[in-house]
This record gives sequence, structure tokens and C-alpha cells, in this order.
Amino acid sequence: MHNTIAAIATAHGVSSISIIRVSGEAALQIADKISHKEKIIPRYAHLTPLYNSHNELIDQAVMIYFKAPFSFTGEEIVEFQCHGGMIVAQEILDTILSYGVRLAQPGEFSKRAFLNGKIDLSEAEAISKLIEAKSVDAAKILARQMKGELKVFVEESREALLRSLAYSEVMIDYAEEDIPEDIMESIVKQLDGLSEQITKIVDASYRRRGLIEGFKVAIIGKPNVGKSSLLNALLSYERAIVSDIAGTTRDTIEEQVRIGSHIIRLVDTAGIRESEDTIEKIGIERSMNSVEDADVIIALFDASREFDDEDEKIVSIIDALKEKHVIVAVNKSDLEMKLDLSKLERYTPLEVSAKKGFVKLTAQMEILLDSIGEGEELMLISARQIEAVNRTRDAIAQAKEPLMRGELEFFSYHLQEAVKALSSISKPFDNEEILDKMFGEFCLGK
Repeated sequence: MHNTIAAIATAHGVSSISIIRVSGEAALQIADKISHKEKIIPRYAHLTPLYNSHNELIDQAVMIYFKAPFSFTGEEIVEFQCHGGMIVAQEILDTILSYGVRLAQPGEFSKRAFLNGKIDLSEAEAISKLIEAKSVDAAKILARQMKGELKVFVEESREALLRSLAYSEVMIDYAEEDIPEDIMESIVKQLDGLSEQITKIVDASYRRRGLIEGFKVAIIGKPNVGKSSLLNALLSYERAIVSDIAGTTRDTIEEQVRIGSHIIRLVDTAGIRESEDTIEKIGIERSMNSVEDADVIIALFDASREFDDEDEKIVSIIDALKEKHVIVAVNKSDLEMKLDLSKLERYTPLEVSAKKGFVKLTAQMEILLDSIGEGEELMLISARQIEAVNRTRDAIAQAKEPLMRGELEFFSYHLQEAVKALSSISKPFDNEEILDKMFGEFCLGK
């Protein structure tokens, strides 16, 4: 029975329902043993008592049998939906394991689905990422990938490469025959079109990666402009210490908060200024690193103080951020305005106040995050997928040079490398160890 696996598929803790999943050739036999039912109908929800190996009642649960190959893994699967909690699900699992079933490794159900041809690797990765999605837009993108959107792109692109490769092989094998003159032009056009499409997809994937991982938003400004007050207001609790003493925040503070339909990683940074304090200098250096890593920068200024060299330093930082999204806000606008707003007018600054709230700022953030997430372009959801298409693009570029020189054998070699790299997105030629590592990052029970 060790080829049959089992695991709790729901999160541990108190809940209304927990699900225990069993997959493998002995799944139905296990269902018979712990339910004592004589006949189990496929895809029928059986409300039944469940018993341990000592014939003691564990729980009354819903049991569903999925007959192979019509299941998620392509194998025999039985799911037990019992009352949630810390004890019941574990006792059912322990009973299943006592009959010789093996505890599943993280991601092993999805790995079996992949190996049995029920899903390809792009769909498997979408399943994993959907659990961690940080926005509604991300969930929609991942749902499309689970239905095979990326697989279709890979298959169509692979066919285009194979057509070009076939043309090349024909010209190699029948060099003395009359080959249509437009074949070379057709090959170059196909390759250029695919390279352009890949470039757009990679650029869009980098730009929208925050949809999956959570956009990182860094708050910067000189000391005492209200960065920590903004963080506390967005979190709705006192996470950061707020005081009138400059340099109170000496390290970056990172928290998650929901803005509209997005869960963002909000970073409060140390006030940026010239300092001789060793600890504060380290904090300022980390602030600059946070700026580099962030998708969105909130630059905060103090309305109650005149524009000075420290403010100029912040402006120079955001001026240099050509590829970043920047929101400029002027805090303490409830006080007398002493800041020269003309220094910031190119950024259309928002006037906000910790005392009155940051509603205008959060509204602007929501609009910005929604705009980043817009677009119907195909999106690559992992570093592995991006690396694969980049290798494809590089191989295509390398193939064009010998093509233009008429060195068709070298052209065919590089094009075969492109096909292999692209195919690895959905059906890799990697060894078992690579697959174990990849699926090992999945949740237990998936």
C-alpha cells in the first residue's frame, strides 16, 4: 500500500470542515475499511460514520470516491470531509496510515497529477501560486493559467519554431532542389514575431509581479515627516513608535495591509538625512535598499516646515527613479503651510494629515495599483518560467546569425535549443530530482 498516499488537505486549526485526501490503488480499500460500507458509488457524497482500527467511532463525515482516471491525480482518490478541529482530522489520518498508507510529501498530489498527464507544469505552478495570490487580479490570471492559457501559448509558439526548423531541414536535405524564395523571409518573420511577443510577455510579467507576490510600497522622507504615523494609520494599530525625536525609526518596518483588492507589503523606512550615528546610518542605508526593491514609493513631506536640503535629497532620490511608481504626499496639511509646494508641483502632491486621515492617499494608491494590474497580456508567474522564455529568446537570436550566413546546420541546432527551452515551461525534460524540488514547495495536501 506504500504507493497510496494520504494527507490533510485543509489548514490545521479550528474550522467547520477538514478534508483528508487519499490517492492511489488502495484508496477504495481504505474507504471500505474505515466506513464499513459495502458499496461506494463514484462521485456520490456518502454521509457515513468513520471508524478507527479498533472499530471505535471517530466521526460522521461525507465521503466521496473519484474513480481513476477521472480524478485530480488520475489515480483512485477518496476524500473524507469531517468536522474541523485539531483532533478529528488527525485521528482519521492516523487510522488511514495505520493500514499501511504513506503520508504524502508536500506537493505530491499535484506531482502525481503532472506525471499522470492530468495537468502540465504551468497549470501545476498556477495551482500553487493561487493559494498565495495577493490580489483579485492575480487570482483571475492564475485561474486562466489553470485552464491552460500558458500551455496554449507554449504549444502555438513551439509549433511556429518547429515549422521554421522543418523549413531548414528541407533546405539542408534538398539543397539542389528548387526551394521557394520566400521561405527565408518567412522564417525570419516568424522568429522576429515570436521574439517580440516573448519580450512583451517578460516585460509585463516583471511589471505585474506584485499581483502575485504582493506589491512592495516604501514610505520615504526626512525624519519627523510622519512616515510612522502613516504606517500606523494604514494598519489601524500602533505598529511603529511615533515621537518628535528625529531618528526614532532606525530600521525598516515591514507589514502587510489590504488596499482595495490588493494585499501590499508596506515598508516604513528610517528618515533619510546626513547622520554620524552608526546605527542610524545603517538604517538609512536599508531605507535606500527598500527604495530599490519597492514597486511603489510614497515620498512624504512636512507642510509645517520650510523646504530644506533634506527635502531636496528626497526629491533627488525620486527624480532618479525612472522605472518606479511614485506618489508624493504633503503631511500635516492641517497646520500652517510653510513648505514651498512649487518644488513638488511636477509630482502633483496630495495634501494629507495624520489627524484628519489619509483617505486621499489610500484612494490614489488603489487607483495606481489597479492600473499596474490592468492588461490582458499573458503573464509568467515564476522565475523558472521567465528564465525559460528568456533562454528561448536568446536561442532564437543566436539562430538568426547562422541563418543569414546560410549555415543551416548551426541554425537548426540553436532552434532546437529554443524548442527545448520553451517546452520546459509545460513539459520539462528535467530529472526526477528537479521535479521533487519544484513540487516540494507546494502545500502539504496539494
